[in-house]
Parts: sequence; C-alpha cells; structure tokens
Amino acid sequence: MGIFKIGLASLSLAVVLLGCNSTKKETEAPTVDKVLNSSTAKVRDALNSLKTADSFPRTISQDHTKWELVGVRDWCSGFWPGVLWYAYEYSEDEALKEAAEKFTAPLETIAYSPAMDHDIGFQVYCSYGNGYRLTGNPEYKKIMLAAADTLATLYNPIVGTIHSWPSKPQYPHNTIIDNMINLELLFWASKNGGSKKLYDIAVSHAEVSMKYLVRPDYSTYHLGSFDDKTGAFIRGVAHQGYADDSMWARGQTWGIYGFAFSYRETGREDFLQTAIKLSDKFLERLPEDGMPYWDFDDPKIPNAPKDASAAAVAACGLLELSGLVKDANLKAKYFNAAKGFIELLSSEPYLSKDTNQALLLHSTGHHPTNSEIDVPIIYADYYFMEALLKLKKIEENMASS
Repeated sequence: MGIFKIGLASLSLAVVLLGCNSTKKETEAPTVDKVLNSSTAKVRDALNSLKTADSFPRTISQDHTKWELVGVRDWCSGFWPGVLWYAYEYSEDEALKEAAEKFTAPLETIAYSPAMDHDIGFQVYCSYGNGYRLTGNPEYKKIMLAAADTLATLYNPIVGTIHSWPSKPQYPHNTIIDNMINLELLFWASKNGGSKKLYDIAVSHAEVSMKYLVRPDYSTYHLGSFDDKTGAFIRGVAHQGYADDSMWARGQTWGIYGFAFSYRETGREDFLQTAIKLSDKFLERLPEDGMPYWDFDDPKIPNAPKDASAAAVAACGLLELSGLVKDANLKAKYFNAAKGFIELLSSEPYLSKDTNQALLLHSTGHHPTNSEIDVPIIYADYYFMEALLKLKKIEENMASS
C-alpha cells in the first residue's frame, strides 16, 4: 500500500522544467477526479450484488459481467476491502466506510492462524492497513501487529528470507519477488509497537532478494529456490513467467515498488539503486503503446496478452520512487512515467465502464497455467485506485505550492 511521501517543491520544479506530457495528451486525458468519481460509482454499484462479507471479488471471466468470488484464505482477499477503503477515502461516503469495515472484519482470522504463505501482507495490510490509516481504530492496529508476527514465523534465518510458499515442496525454501510487497507490513509493525526483529527480518529479506532474485541485467526472477539447511541459492525459476530467464512484467513491478519503500524505511542506498535500475529496465522494454505484455520475452509478441495490473503496480512504485530520488531529472522521469501509466489505464481500451463490474480490463494472472488471461483482476483495480489517489494528492500539493 504505502503512504506516499514526496519532496513536492522539487518535484513540481522538475515537472515544470521537463514537462509531463504533450499539450494534446494533457488535453485529451480525463482528469484524476473524473476517473475517481466514475470508479467510486462502479464500486458502489458492485456492492449491490456483494452481500456476503467473507466472499471477495477476484476476477471476471470472459463474457461474464460479475465478479467471481473467493474466500478469506485466497491471496487476493484483502484487495476488495482495500478498494472499498480507497473509495471511502476519496468520497467520504459513510456507506462505503461501513462496507469496508464489513469486508475487512473476516480477515482477522489471518492474523491469528498459522502462516500458510507470504500473502499475509496482501491480505491484511491492504485491508486493515488502509482501515487503520483512515480511522485510527486501535483494534485494527492490534490485528496488524499480530499479522506481522504471524508473517515473521515464515522467516528462515539460515536463508535470510521469508518462505513464500511452504506448500511447494519442489522448492525446499522459496522466495518470490512478490514477497517484497509484504515487507511493508513488517516495517510498519516495527515502528508501531512491534518487535525490532520485524525490521531486521524485512531488511534481511530485501538484502537476499536483491542479491539473488535481481539478475545482473536488472530483470528479476519470479522465484528463488534455496537450500533450507545451508542457505545456498539453488536456482532462479520463472513459475508465473514465460521462462526462467524471461522478464515477467508484474514481477518486475513488485520489485520496483518493494525496493522503493524498502529504501524509504531504511535509507539504504543499495535498495534505492536497485529500485532505480529495476524501473529503468522496465521502462526501457515497454512496447510502443506503453502497456506491458504479461512477459516481455513471450515469443508470441505482439500477439501476447497485456497486463494492466503490471501497469497499475508500476504506477504506484514509480510515484513512490519519484518522491525518494533527489535528482530533479529522475524525479520528473519517474513521475511522468507513472502519470503516463495512469492515463493509459484511464483510456478507452482499458477502463471497463459498462462492460462489467471491474474498473480495469486486460490483466493477466498466471499465464503458464492458462489462468486469468486477459480479464479483470481485483489487484489491478486496487493498485489503480491507489495510484489515482497518490497522483491526486501530488497534483493538489503542486498546485498549492
């Protein structure tokens, strides 16, 4: 999730100096408020058919219009409550707040049950984290601290990382790039009454991920397999990507965002440089239309599916990064790139509008298993809402500075 912090005066200057986009593009692009208004209205409409609090939207199949639902234990369960919290944040609609509370509550069990995988951060931080940020509810804080302790039980000090998927015995100790996002729960907890060990675990996990999941060319492996007894790195694996040496788009963006806020929380220059290099690699490889393919090395390109969710995560990560780098040129580069993704996602080909209940079309989930190909997926909507709200705050502050 991340609370966006940025040197607004220097960013404003950089954007003025270098220019955000062409005048024509600025004129044609819908305003952030317009997109947030329509998105919030769609969230309200979707609520009308979502009555069971422990069933959460995940995807919409081809030729269907309504969300397909999953249970509390699904890794995507926290995103719908998060979308509701974002819609409430924008609208201040008490009905949306009540709905957010309703769909957040069933996830409490995640915090107090044995850890099954690394997704505790996605499940709890996106739901309770946004809820606590907006309401200050002390019960939410208690649950988040418990969730952080539960996530930490997956940490293997020999390897130095959290075991992402204990359910996959073919990889003795596996760590996936997605797990970088879940470190934010640990960083938050260590500052809000949790143990200092939570901070140390997050730092260690980022260090090892940086060493082994980030390749020399600054593309990323999806999964790193380690010997759980010695800590030795065994190999890097694609899993959700096209091939072990390919560049899976969403994985690259998990890395961008995760290393950016890891720098924010630690001040470690190597984390910042990693976020910069991952971002540059991602931007360099974008196709002409600016929307990433699900994997940049799929041989079927240009007939391979796109991944709007990767663009949404990239927008959040690049906005975060633009507020952390000190160089004015880099500030403008990453801000402009993030704004470009938001404008592209807000354009006719990607906004769902009346097509179905989702906000965005054209995401790709797990291509190698033919799962969720070119469909709406809830985490795309979540990060899209987050990016819109971040951009709105930045632009408002720039206008008043």
